[in-house]
Amino acid sequence: MIREIIKGEAIFAQKAELATISHLSVAEDLLDTLKENRKICVGMAANMIGVNKRIIVFDNEGRHEVMFNPQIIKQSEPYTAEEGCLSLTGTRKVKRFKSIKVQFQNSEFLNRIKTYKGNTAQIIQHEIDHCDGIVI
Repeated sequence: MIREIIKGEAIFAQKAELATISHLSVAEDLLDTLKENRKICVGMAANMIGVNKRIIVFDNEGRHEVMFNPQIIKQSEPYTAEEGCLSLTGTRKVKRFKSIKVQFQNSEFLNRIKTYKGNTAQIIQHEIDHCDGIVI
């Protein structure tokens, strides 16, 4: 189901709670909402649709991926980027890393570790910031 995107900084000022298998429908709603906004959006976190759980979805070079309870466990090659967000007005400068290793659970809630680089890594970092209570 396509959900309304929540606007404003207050939603991102708190850390998201861990997701469980009971939150699979939230991931489906996130994917539907991301696809609906694909012309202007490449990633979303559950708090963007009003659900304070650690769930993110993103476009990985044309393929959509879902992560439950993602954590960055390694990062390298820092750089400065300027990012915007559907939930916030304007753009902001942020520190990002060209390569990240992420630990997460997939849709079957199996633990996974995967390395991402480039634009996909930047998208994931942005969405994990939303989960961590960091307003970008």
